[in-house]
Amino acid sequence: MIARPILIVAAALVLSSCATTSTPPEARHEADPWEPLNRSVYQFNSGADRLILRPLSRAYTTITPDPVETGLGNFFTNLRSPTTIINLLLQGRAGDAGRQFHRLFVNTVFGLGGLIDLTGRAGLEHFEEDFGQTFAVWGWSDSRYLVLPFLGPSTVRDGFGSAADLERLVIRRELFGDTTGDIVTATNILHVRATLLPLDREIEQALDPYLFVRDSYLQRRSHQISDGEQGLPDYEAFLKEGSGP
Repeated sequence: MIARPILIVAAALVLSSCATTSTPPEARHEADPWEPLNRSVYQFNSGADRLILRPLSRAYTTITPDPVETGLGNFFTNLRSPTTIINLLLQGRAGDAGRQFHRLFVNTVFGLGGLIDLTGRAGLEHFEEDFGQTFAVWGWSDSRYLVLPFLGPSTVRDGFGSAADLERLVIRRELFGDTTGDIVTATNILHVRATLLPLDREIEQALDPYLFVRDSYLQRRSHQISDGEQGLPDYEAFLKEGSGP
């Protein structure tokens, strides 16, 4: 059971007196009333990342040729398509769900299981939807910011969405078997972390890395939920001011 160790770690973090710079209660972001706890979990995650995930992702980038890395990225994007299709249907977007299914079918059958993004080359629209976005469409628009142990930035809403998204792990095990499914999941984690390596320097240069990550995440989620109507984060402003608006 993964949930029990995570709860134990979270409880330990609550009880620990980790030294972090916290914003006074009256000045906290309205979406982040649990900032002291979130900062503690953020510090824990950052330490684990520096010790384990970042070195492994750098090694992954070093030993993986660019064409292979691109193909793996296409493959993992294709694996997320069933979740996207389900959420598009739940959001009442049957037409978009049909278009995403078309992408999934073509790339899987004719693109070597999704390694080649044939539909992207043809200019077909791509969708990325998850259960957190669906909950927002259903009316859960505002949610408190929450940093999850090992998983990183989230909100209460997106945390429930992530739990629902775990069905992807079940699908992978059914498709590839237990061992191969675990290898696929581990490789996916390394691939995603490797794509974020260019942001490491920006985060470290921020006056307050915690605020940089928090505000970037919240703005990015607003952008995704609004299907692009909300602007993407102004990273330059974060670097200069140490926090978002």
